Amino acid sequence: MDSILVKGNGPLSGQIPIAGAKNACLALMPATLLSEEPLTLTNAPRLSDIATMTELLQSLGAEVSSLQEGQVQALSSHTIDNHVADYEIVRKMRASNLVLGPMLARLGQAVVSLPGGCAIGARPMDLHIHGLEALGAEIELKDGYLHAKAPRGLKGAVIELGFASVGATENIMMAATLAKGTTVIKNAAREPEIVDLAECLKKMGAQIEGAGSQDITIQGVDRLHGATHPVVTDRIELGTYMLAPVICGGEVELLGGRLDLIGAFVEKLDEAGVDVSETKAGLKVKRRGDRVKAVNVTTEPFPGFPTDLQAQMMALMCTADGTSVLEEKIFENRFMHAPELIRMGAKIDVQGGLATVTGVDHLKGAPVMATDLRASVSLILAGLAAEGETIVNRVYHLDRGYEQVVRKFSGVGAQIERIKGN
Repeated sequence: MDSILVKGNGPLSGQIPIAGAKNACLALMPATLLSEEPLTLTNAPRLSDIATMTELLQSLGAEVSSLQEGQVQALSSHTIDNHVADYEIVRKMRASNLVLGPMLARLGQAVVSLPGGCAIGARPMDLHIHGLEALGAEIELKDGYLHAKAPRGLKGAVIELGFASVGATENIMMAATLAKGTTVIKNAAREPEIVDLAECLKKMGAQIEGAGSQDITIQGVDRLHGATHPVVTDRIELGTYMLAPVICGGEVELLGGRLDLIGAFVEKLDEAGVDVSETKAGLKVKRRGDRVKAVNVTTEPFPGFPTDLQAQMMALMCTADGTSVLEEKIFENRFMHAPELIRMGAKIDVQGGLATVTGVDHLKGAPVMATDLRASVSLILAGLAAEGETIVNRVYHLDRGYEQVVRKFSGVGAQIERIKGN
């Protein structure tokens, strides 16, 4: 199994290109199931999760071609000859459940295994099921699979989500595009990935208003057609790489970076003593002094501080001046990286959904183990701030969400290499 070796680093300098968003692309790809005509996605990230979604769509009968070294995904679902999303594929990645809504809308039936992914919380399917049942679907759980059918077709409805779930909003929105009548999703997720999916669906002929707000209105149409759509910039990759010069010193430009995608994160960086400025090509980042100030962070749905940047922010706070409190309000198991940071000399006390971090002068390199996708990159960031060498094990998590991570870090002067396992 591969590992990553990181050596404590001096100042960084240069540019890092930011890829298209993993979470956006994983919602855009199943949209192909809504139409017989081709869907082409540009600016696609090159990740193992994209390969898993490709495998799933192909198992249903879709044609998926990876072009231009993986940065273009050409999809066609003119023939869907299977409506069962098998456990052996779905277990690898939670986003696999996003084939449920499109298949119900297009085929009137779907059998989808309960999903897998990172072990960071329960993340039940209740909201997806509630929303699709409101549209007229009949759903039954049998032997670990959701058996869904819409014998009379889907019909528009007013659906209020108990929580602003991104996945449920995406599944319901895609299903509603082909439902008869008008659907209103209340307390909808507002993330940029939702807006990106809505823009793509509108290019395909869907009638959608309000994406990015708490209420999304979808007027069902008879059919959708093909389209070409660029995947939005990955705000989580963007935020992650923005922290590299903050931890190591120096100045780095993030190509393709946009302030509107990470407003709450940038506010916390400013509070901590970090300058973020817009350039013609993206965003430029540098810290103001030798050491950042401790800041408190609470994760919230967009436009709040993203849960997917909490682990990386904790790594930064480990060497900040003062004591910070990080409150995790999205996923209940998302402090699994804390014991690994403690191995590196961090002072962290976790009590339920609260982590209190007291900054130390420096971290020390150590062998550590990645427990999930975002935790893995937080340990790399910590390694850059540590004295000596850090070896991050179980980095297969990393490949799910960060493309060419060694190349991007080393391109700005970081001392990092991937060590192939047996």
